[in-house]
Amino acid sequence: MKSLSQPAIALPSRPACLRSSWQAERAPSTLGYRIKLLSQLLTRKLQDQLAPFGLTPFHWVVLCCLWETDGLPTSALSEKLHQVGGTMTGVLDRMEERDLIIRQRDRHDRRIWRIWLTPQGQHLQTILPAIALDLRETALANIPPSDRDRLSTLIDQMIINLT
Repeated sequence: MKSLSQPAIALPSRPACLRSSWQAERAPSTLGYRIKLLSQLLTRKLQDQLAPFGLTPFHWVVLCCLWETDGLPTSALSEKLHQVGGTMTGVLDRMEERDLIIRQRDRHDRRIWRIWLTPQGQHLQTILPAIALDLRETALANIPPSDRDRLSTLIDQMIINLT
């Protein structure tokens, strides 16, 4: 019977700093795992807040994009949110069924579908941002403003590094 502490083959010796850094990269202590956990917690909390409105976190981000620039082409919205077309189509279908958006062909290029907010979709801008801001403040409680700014900058850079 082989001992679990003894490998079947001899492994080269690794510097202590490499061994300790590898150990720091095991879940659940990895940065990636903790970011995933944070994302899940934020998503669940936001989902709970949006549920009374019949919305999901994905509906929220679509609305945010349209509040910023109404009438975006579907392809620009998908690109902005890093989503594939099929995923976006289903979300837009559900938002259209809830009378939050309408889709219209572009006047100059009939291949392009533009997404416009309905009055109901526009009205949600008076309600939902406060909910999201409250959640953000809860998540960032006890973190000084300078650290919040730095955290945002670091996350942006990591996203750029990986895209």
